[in-house]
Amino acid sequence: GGPRAKKSFVAVNCAAIPEALLESELFGHARGSFTGAFRDKPGLIEEASGGTFFLDEVGDLPLALQSKLLRVLEERTIRRIGETRPRPVDVRFVSATNKDLDREIERNRFRQDLYFRLKIIALELPPLRERPDDAHLLLNHFLDSYARSMGRPRPFVSPVALELLLRYPWPGNVRELQNEVQRCLVLAGGGPLILEEHLSPKINPAGETYSRTSHTFAEAKAEFERRFLREALARCRYHRTRTAADVGLTRQGLFKLLKKHGIEGKGPAAPADRGGRA
Repeated sequence: GGPRAKKSFVAVNCAAIPEALLESELFGHARGSFTGAFRDKPGLIEEASGGTFFLDEVGDLPLALQSKLLRVLEERTIRRIGETRPRPVDVRFVSATNKDLDREIERNRFRQDLYFRLKIIALELPPLRERPDDAHLLLNHFLDSYARSMGRPRPFVSPVALELLLRYPWPGNVRELQNEVQRCLVLAGGGPLILEEHLSPKINPAGETYSRTSHTFAEAKAEFERRFLREALARCRYHRTRTAADVGLTRQGLFKLLKKHGIEGKGPAAPADRGGRA
């Protein structure tokens, strides 16, 4: 890591702190500068000096504070509320937002000069609906993490529940997935499986429920194949050529299995499959 790797890392969510308190939180204040200011208090930017300051949801920063933040970035000093002397700070700034800042600038809700000052290296993260592989990884990560924090064994997800989770577009992105995992763990109790009935109604709108219908080896094998194929299709966003390669089948072999089990192989937002004729 770089020279700041072992130094302070301070984060603030600009959308979570009331505007009246945000300036004091960021820049600090001097004793007696306002009612309730009984002592000198350094701000979070000052606390991060030498390290990294993370501004989450920077698109929600009020315009008045945007100009003060711009001054900090340009002059590398801060001025506490109620003080006249500047204080030097050595901070690396990292910011994030879920807003379209170009549009916010057009609507005069975000300063263009601050935007360009912050945008030295920009990383654009696509929404979760465009990253089904990441959704699967994050699902497993949150299951591990929350099961551990709840002091319970990590449950598995039934194939149909997994298919429904991977097909869902996640308009709330990672936070929505995170909350869904917590909800499922609560509803599953201490059980070893997260089932279809544990999912939110918007994820399982048809109200599918888990049932054990297999009594013979042939029935169990057929049920496994159906669920395995549905899961693979969902994981590959219903691109049949990609699905065949992912599970180690030829396209013709995959089509034969889909036909055998009456699975259409088409999802609600399936991309065009240009792998050739069926």
